[in-house]
Amino acid sequence: MPLRYDPALIAGFLVVLDLTGTFVFALSGAMIGVRHRLDLFGVLVLSFAAGNAGGLTRDLILGATPPPAISDWRYIGVSLVAGLLTFFCAPIIRRLRSSVLVLDAAGLALFAVSGTLKALAVRLNPLGAMLLGVLTGVGGGMLRDVLVSEVPAVLRGEVYASAAMAGTAVVVLSSLLRFPTQAGAVAGGLLCFVLRYFAIRRGWRLPVANHHTRRATDRDARPSSRSTR
Repeated sequence: MPLRYDPALIAGFLVVLDLTGTFVFALSGAMIGVRHRLDLFGVLVLSFAAGNAGGLTRDLILGATPPPAISDWRYIGVSLVAGLLTFFCAPIIRRLRSSVLVLDAAGLALFAVSGTLKALAVRLNPLGAMLLGVLTGVGGGMLRDVLVSEVPAVLRGEVYASAAMAGTAVVVLSSLLRFPTQAGAVAGGLLCFVLRYFAIRRGWRLPVANHHTRRATDRDARPSSRSTR
């Protein structure tokens, strides 16, 4: 039996999640711009990219065109406000050393949840909804990092996409069990945020390929040229 969602009930909730996530991610993008000593235009570009790339990609995949990120002034407005606030309060921002990663964790949780809920609202299958939620969560951070010539955190062994996946799984499971939408969203968002936050604080990382070890092993396993003579 297909899942049913009351459009009137979820529409406002999604907008609140989207705008909050946009503002939080836009702050993190602008703070990265300030840290890299970009000019005002560069900071605003990063704030908009970080705040809207994930949601914009999600809406294009779902066929929601034109995407709210460019058709709804509120998304552009909160991104610009976040960028201006960060740019002109740079001395205060610099004293908050860990705030970028904390804001990033909050934005990841908000966008992962909103992306999953929006996918479920259009009756996308549970696995697809989870993947789209993860894409929504990591898209802004990936573009932000690329624009400042950094390898995206999601590709560097960080507990990032995996935290988003855990959060989206809770949202999907709660919908399958027909729990209240808001309760599932809060639980999934909290799980995602807690995993990412403690990964930052305690240095949790995913395993990465040890290229040097593999090369040494291959060299040791290679027959010696002297032994073949």
